Formats: sequence, structure tokens, C-alpha cells
Amino acid sequence: MSLPEAKLYRLTATEVIARLKSGDFKVETYVRSLLSRIEEREPIVKAWAYYDPSHIIDQARRLDNTPREERGPLHGIPIGIKDVIYTQDMPTRHNSPIYDSSEPHLDAATVSILRRAGAIIFGKTATAAFAAVGDGPATRNPHDPERTPGGSSSGSGAAVADMHVPLALGTQTGGSVIRPASFNGIFGMKPTWGAISTDGQKIFSPIFDTVGVFARSADDLQLLADVFRLTGDSTTIPFQIEGSRFAVLKTVHWKQAEQDTVIAMETIARLLRLHGATVEEVELPPDFENLHLWHKQTINTDGAVSFYREYTIAKELLPEMLVRYVEKEQGYSNSDKLSAMDNIARLRPRIDDILRGYTAAITPSTRGAAPFGFKTGSPIFNSLWTALHTPVINFPGFASSNGLPIGLSLVSARYTDQRLLKVAKEVEKLLQSHGGWESKL
Repeated sequence: MSLPEAKLYRLTATEVIARLKSGDFKVETYVRSLLSRIEEREPIVKAWAYYDPSHIIDQARRLDNTPREERGPLHGIPIGIKDVIYTQDMPTRHNSPIYDSSEPHLDAATVSILRRAGAIIFGKTATAAFAAVGDGPATRNPHDPERTPGGSSSGSGAAVADMHVPLALGTQTGGSVIRPASFNGIFGMKPTWGAISTDGQKIFSPIFDTVGVFARSADDLQLLADVFRLTGDSTTIPFQIEGSRFAVLKTVHWKQAEQDTVIAMETIARLLRLHGATVEEVELPPDFENLHLWHKQTINTDGAVSFYREYTIAKELLPEMLVRYVEKEQGYSNSDKLSAMDNIARLRPRIDDILRGYTAAITPSTRGAAPFGFKTGSPIFNSLWTALHTPVINFPGFASSNGLPIGLSLVSARYTDQRLLKVAKEVEKLLQSHGGWESKL
């Protein structure tokens, strides 16, 4: 892609890496284009909790002066970091007045790995308070500022969609990566639980919290998957849609899907069949119907522990929902939690067995397009996969009746992340060749 310097912000991370290697421009030139984009758009989108242009340019200059043989795989690539993940040279505030002056002076494991790979830690992206409440931050959906960008990884999704940065980190306890990816019309990946270290970030639920990534292409997701050493089938045999086998999993919550999501599911099934894939509608066994309740019981009781520190420090500054968690007003007992955790654990190997029979499963990412207002949205189509620990990739490409993006999810068995990425790349090509939704930003 040939672009003037002022428009370099439009490039994907994969394109930037190739052009930096060929010497087309310097890292500093590229980040100045991003900063100009942010200066223009941030007053509308409000994706950032913190960024410092001078610090960003300093990082870029250091990278430009790094000898070629010492450059990492993400050399010069800016990445937004959700503001519940610690960064040694920036504040981490969790969107809470309790942490207004908090500067941990340490890097989370993810941030440390990214720095070593040559990435620019661009800034902290806006989040719902503690990545735990349903009220979003001030962030707006870049495609319609009257609508939510989703959450809790609100700023990460919006910043990537609006081309402030090509990549960003988020976290997911329910649907906090996949939902904003869908609402913003970009790729989002929640890997297998535990595949990326959560060391150095605020934890809501230790058995659900998963680091996720946002990008504008499947190839860009692959960059981060490789840096974080995601596991899975590493075979070099190319994946082809022809001859593959997909499951359509509507789930027990299908009645909550809006017409735009219904049409998107029908469209992808038809396209896959046209290109030689077998597509089967699959119903999960009745045992899976209670997953959303069990997930809720677990995170509510986890929240009583996770936010007790903040409760003791400044109860009056803690969101009401988190106060209720700590005071156990939700009515769930330890017995409920144990039962929920054990029931979910029994279903994990069962879903693996079901999914191994298919190339991937296709399932809704959200009820529909981003709704008006700034609630982060329902996790009804996400929480079961978070609970089951499976990898999930949101892929864009569908338009709602009013022209907003609609995403769908690809799901596969645990620790098949790399294989799922190969599938996502081919699905991306399929949708690119058959039209559908395209960003007008």
C-alpha cells in the first residue's frame, strides 16, 4: 500500500513491519502519523486513559537507532495497553479514583515481553472500572459516537478500530475482548485460558481472566500469538476451506440474537458451503445450558475476594456493583461457587471432544450491533467460552441494517490457538472477496 507519510496510521502492523525492514520510513515518522490521528480523533473517541507524545517519540528514536541485528519481531510497532495492566513508566489507574496517583513502577509479564520484542508501549487504553462493571468509560464507538464501543476493554477496541494504534491488549472475564471487537469491526482474540501470563495485572476472577489481543487483520493477530508463544497445531500444511468441516453453534441463548446476527450466521454458513466446506448445525447437550449462571456465580464470589482490598481502603469510591460483591449481597454461597466451578470443569473436556470433530465452530459474538449508550453490552454469547477456557476469535465482515459492524466468533478446543488463527485467516480472505462490511473511517 502506497500512502503519504501523514496517512501511515492506516497501515496494519504486518505492513508496517515490512516497510520498516525495507527502509521506506522510520519508526519516528510512523508514530508521528499516529499521534496526528489521535490529535484529530481522540476528542471524539476518548480511547485513552494515558499517553505521552514525548515519551512515545523517545521510544521511537531509540528503536530507530537500534542496530538491525538487535531488532525484535515487533520492532517499532505501537501497542495500546488496557489500564488494568501494569506499566513501569506510566500510571495504572483501573478507571478508579482510588488509584488516581498510582504508578506501580513495574511491567506486567505481557508488557515486558512486548518491550523485549521491540514494541512501543504507546499508552494506557480506557477501561470500565477494574475491568469489572457494566458501565463503560467515556470511550465512544468510532463508527457512531452515540453508541458503545463495548467493554470492558473499551479503549483498546476503539483505539485499534479508529487507527490510533495497530494493536492493543485487553482482558476478558466474561466478554471483554470479543464483544468490543465485534462492536468496533475488528479482529479480537481471547486465547486459551492460561496461555498468556496474567502476572502484573488486576485480577477479577483467577480462573476466568484471560489476556486478549485486538488487531485489524488476522495476520496481525498472528504477530502477537507468535510473540506470546501461543500453542497449538504448528504444522506448515496450509489450511483450506474446501474440505473442512464447520459447526454452527447457536447456543441456548439464540433467541436473544438480533436479526442482523441471524443474517450474518446464515451468510457465513452459505459462503463456507459454496467454497466446499461442510457446515452442520450442532446443539450442545442440555448440561451446557446452565453455563452462564455458573459463570455468574463464580465471578460474583471471586469478586468478593478480588475487590476486598479496595473495599477496605475506600468503600465509598468503589462502584456499587463491586461493593455488593464484597458484601455478598448477590446471594451466592461458597457452596454455590464450588458446585458451579465443578460443573464447569466437567464440561471442559466434553466441549473439547465436541469441537475436535470440526475445523472450528461458528457462534455469535454479540446479540447484534453496538447499542446506543455506554453500557458495555451483554456477555451472553461470550461467557460460556470464557468459562470453558477455549480460544475464541472474533472476525468482522458483516454489516447491520444501519451500516454498523457485526462480528462472529470462531471457537475451537483448548490449546488449538495456532490452528484457529489459520482458520481465521482463510475466513478473512473469504469475506474480503465477497464484500460485506468495510470501515469508512
